[in-house]
Amino acid sequence: MVIDVHTHHVPKGWPDLGWPGAPRLRIDSEREATILVGDRSFRTVQDDCWDPRVRLERMDADGVDLQVVSPTPVFFGYDRPAAQGVRIARIFNDLALEICSDERLIPFCQVPLHDPELACAELDRCLAAGHRGVEIGNHVGDRDLDDPGVVEFLRHCAHRDVPVFVHPWDLPAGPRMARWMARWLVGMPAETHLSILAMILGGVFDRVPDTLRICFAHGGGSFAFWLGRVENAWHRRHDVVGGSERPPSRYLGRFRVDSAVFDERALRLLVDTFGEDRVLLGSDFPYPLGESPSGDLIRRAGFLSGTARAKLLGGNAEAFLGLVP
Repeated sequence: MVIDVHTHHVPKGWPDLGWPGAPRLRIDSEREATILVGDRSFRTVQDDCWDPRVRLERMDADGVDLQVVSPTPVFFGYDRPAAQGVRIARIFNDLALEICSDERLIPFCQVPLHDPELACAELDRCLAAGHRGVEIGNHVGDRDLDDPGVVEFLRHCAHRDVPVFVHPWDLPAGPRMARWMARWLVGMPAETHLSILAMILGGVFDRVPDTLRICFAHGGGSFAFWLGRVENAWHRRHDVVGGSERPPSRYLGRFRVDSAVFDERALRLLVDTFGEDRVLLGSDFPYPLGESPSGDLIRRAGFLSGTARAKLLGGNAEAFLGLVP
């Protein structure tokens, strides 16, 4: 069983979201479209974003049995009023179920994370409708994942036994980040690192049940590389950094990361840091910076045993998704 836990969808159109500059889709041809944010081109996408037949053909070519299909983060709408955020979530969640009509496609919903009560209610609605998990952004404005409202939602996810996939979004901008796709090459890893720190140093893992199943995109960003620095700071500047009950390294068993790091040396670091049970295949399909074919890095990694390779390709995802005990 090969399971890709990090893929995205874009519906082929949606109703007007209700404010000037809201994301919309311009259909450029039968197989291609452009996401527009206001009048700015955000991303060109192809029909493998919305057509399940094309997606399944790509999966077959890559040797992937199941995909977790999550929203594209530009549609989260955390900056909109809560009632509007619910409407946005409902629109994209209902369209996602149409895209994921095949049993090989596992839909993850989105929620208005900036309002915990509404977020919990939308999650419950989506679970009843057929969604199997939830994707959340790594922050809500200036509030990180240790925000009390986000913690309330994560507790609800633990109570409902729902897997959570954390994806960076709303990346830092500015002239220095405008070159070389630096928002994606620097901002995304840094934002994901920061969100894991918020979970650890913000004491979230001390406050939510250890039954919470949570996975961070893009290999957990730069966290694995800088764990030693964080650990050192926790001990030497405990007055500032010691927001958790235990040292940071003691929380490695509380979360998972995907394999979207594109380099065998980085993958080895992930396995060495988190263990072979905590790294899951993630490709970022179908976007240009994603891995293609999905799972190629894990299949080629010479340091992995056959057992470890099987875990990374699918066994760990089965546990994350609750497909096995």
